[in-house]
Order: sequence, then structure tokens, then C-alpha cells
Amino acid sequence: MTPEEFRAAAHELIDWLVDRRVAIEDRPVRPPVEPGDIRRALPSQPPQGGDSASDLIADLESIIAPGITEVQHPMHFGWFPSNASLSSILGDFASSGLASLGISWESSPSLTEVEEVVVDWLRELTGLSDAWSGVIQDTASTACLVAMLAAREQATEHAQAGGGVLGFGKRLHVYTTGEAHSSVRKGALLAGFAADDIRVIEVDPVSRDMRADALAEAMAADVAAGGVPTIVVASLGSTSVTAFDPLPEIIDIARRHGAWIHADAAMAGSAMLLPEYHHLFAGIEDADSISWNPHKWMGTILDTSLLYLRDPEHLIRVMSTNPSYLQSTAGGEATQYRDWGIPLGRRFRALKLWYQLRLDGPESIRQRLRRDLDNAQWFADRIAEKPGWEVVAPVRLQTVCVRHTPAGLEGDAAAISDHNQRWVRDVNVSGAAFLSPSMLDGGWMARVSIGVESTERRHLEQLLDLMDEHTRI
Repeated sequence: MTPEEFRAAAHELIDWLVDRRVAIEDRPVRPPVEPGDIRRALPSQPPQGGDSASDLIADLESIIAPGITEVQHPMHFGWFPSNASLSSILGDFASSGLASLGISWESSPSLTEVEEVVVDWLRELTGLSDAWSGVIQDTASTACLVAMLAAREQATEHAQAGGGVLGFGKRLHVYTTGEAHSSVRKGALLAGFAADDIRVIEVDPVSRDMRADALAEAMAADVAAGGVPTIVVASLGSTSVTAFDPLPEIIDIARRHGAWIHADAAMAGSAMLLPEYHHLFAGIEDADSISWNPHKWMGTILDTSLLYLRDPEHLIRVMSTNPSYLQSTAGGEATQYRDWGIPLGRRFRALKLWYQLRLDGPESIRQRLRRDLDNAQWFADRIAEKPGWEVVAPVRLQTVCVRHTPAGLEGDAAAISDHNQRWVRDVNVSGAAFLSPSMLDGGWMARVSIGVESTERRHLEQLLDLMDEHTRI
């Protein structure tokens, strides 16, 4: 493809993408496809080349796009928001078009230094002090794994340079709750912690926040048995019900044992942009690491996750690699982000944030977040007014957890659970909206996660009508 052919094809592709975004409400949220449908529609043999850009757009239109769950759809209330603001998409285009290689400062000084600047912009915008240094990871799952590795080496006094975890000779313990994201357990196992040494701490039965007294008891018991409390992963806005673990108490307890504190605020971290919600993050300045995803509620396109550290030099010691072909001529003056995470090569992800912050501006993002928070409270109030419906967890931010109990099923927990799983499935299959079912107190409920960039109050009104329609039995 020549540059001029690329220019023409890119214009055609952008026109198609814009048309799809404008008409997104005309499509189902969930695609009406079955496993294998997309694969069967594609050629089984590799292409020989020679297709036109128009041919590819025709296949995007007829094969690929119909198999996409439309997470930008205003009726998407599942999982957590996965916004892709158009401003950040431009940054993604710029990143791909520049095709910069981020393996060292020398390989792309701009990639490194723009990243330094934008993570510092967001540090300031979220109210964090200048004691923090940041880096862009792909997801909060990776950020959690990186924190696990840093905590492991802190607890073992850098055992990786000698006999490793086995040579250290003591059991290393991870502390979290059942509300924590599944990546916490996965990261712990990948980082070399034993499954038996992951402590699931009790939570408050209403808020689902970690019980600090239960954490203290678990840590004391592990120390008495000769173990080493290594890391506490505190959920700030947990996946199921947006629980907020009590950081000040957790930090006080963990510090007594020298444990690392990682604050996982993957979705909820966007709320730190709002001064009136800083109370939810009390104590965060005293953690060791913080991760949150602009690629969720804030609206930056995937994959853009922030990891902040109070002691980046410790992480660099853990992660550093310096083969001869990458040795720097810049000395210690330049940041080498390859030593801040797992991959060697990295994309120019910072441009996505650079574009979004410069084109949209922080205040427009704040206004949208406040709109979503208002809509969540409005929705929770409407649910509370409806016979048979209840809000089953505190509404901390933009996620409302609901359960429906039909007349005649009162007291039958199993039947109520089955009913809620069924109506959520029926709504999703209809394509008119998308919700996430989740377990709470042993029974199914529905999460209504409000935060897609295009979702307005009228879409929530439509959702209420759909919920009534699909819960009639």
C-alpha cells in the first residue's frame, strides 16, 4: 500500500466508523450470533492479496460488525463502562500512524517523555501529591501483577537475585476479599504465591467493604505461624457492588507487618477527578501503589491503565533488564519504562490521553461523570419505588445492583435467584439492552452499570420499561 492509497483507504474507513457511531442506537447491543457463526463466514484459506479497501469495509459491515457487542451503545449497562471517546481514538490513530517503538528512551524520546507528562497531569487532576510517579500499563490486571511482584521482592529482600521464593523459606501471604477482581487471585498465582496463602478477608455484610478487624486477625495468625504478610490488595470500587475497602485502617494494620498496600481502583479511579468524591479514597496517599483505568469510565480508548508508585526505584530494581543492545547513552537522566512493567516493547499509549485531555478537557469529563452519578441515584430511587424491586447494595458511584422478587415467590431464595438470572438473560438476548448478572449473598442479582458516554436519562427510562416487561411471569 502506498501512502496515497493509505490516505484514501483511511478516509473511507473513518467515514464508515463515524456513520456507525452516529447510528449506534439502531443496532442491537448484543449480537444475535452463535459460537462459530463469525468463523464460518470467513474464508478458511489465507487471502492472496489484491482486495480493495472497499472490499474490507464491506466485510466489516456484513461479517465483523454484526458480531460485536456494542459497548459504546447507550443501552449497554454491563460489566463496567468501556468508553472510547472520539478524541482518544484520534490519539490511538496517531500512535499507530507514528509507529513508534518504545523499548528504551533512545528508541523514542517523545514516547517516554509525553508519557511522563500525561501521567503527571492525571496525578494532579486526581488530587494525588507529587510523591507519586506513574506509568501506563495495558490493564489493571497487569498493574496488579506488577504490584504483586514488587511486594514479593520487598518481603523477601530481593530473593529473586538468589534462591528465589523457595529459597526464602517462609510462606508469603496475600490479603484481599471475595469482592476483589478475579485478576487479584490470578496475579498472585502468577507472581509465585501459593493458592493456600491467599487470604480472603471477611467483609461487612451490607457494604461489602473489607473488615479491618478481620484483616488484623488474619495477619497476626499468619505471623504467629511463621508466615510473612506480603501484600494487601484493597478494592476501591469493587467489580460486583463497587465496595470501598477502608484504606486508613488497612494501611495502619499492614504497616505493622511491613506489608505492601496496593489500591485497585480500576473503574472507580475516575471519580478521583471529582473533588466531592475524594472522601471515598481517604488514605490513598499512604498506599504503596495505585492503579486505575482511564479506559473505563473516564473514556480513553483501550488499553490505557495507570499505575502509580511511591517508590519507583524499588520497582525498577525488580523489573530491570539491560541487555547490551539496549544499554543507554542517556545515563540515569532518562526514564526507561521497560523497567516499570513486564513487556519490553510498548506502544505510544500516552497519545490517547494527550488527545483526550487537550481536545475534550478535564471539565467536560467531570460534567459527564456527574451526569452519570446523578442518573445512578435517579435510577436507584425509581427502583426503590417499584413493587417487587429492591436495590441490594449501597450505591457508591454509578453502579446500581437490583433484584426482583415476583409476587408468590417471597421467601423462596432459589426460585428468586433463578428468576433474576432468567430475566437478565432474556433482556440481553433481546439485544435491546445489556446487563451483567452477578452473585450476591448466594443469589443472582443484576448490575446496572451506568457510564457509557452516550447514555442519557431517557435510556434509563427505556431500561426500566424493559425490566418490567421481562419480569412479568
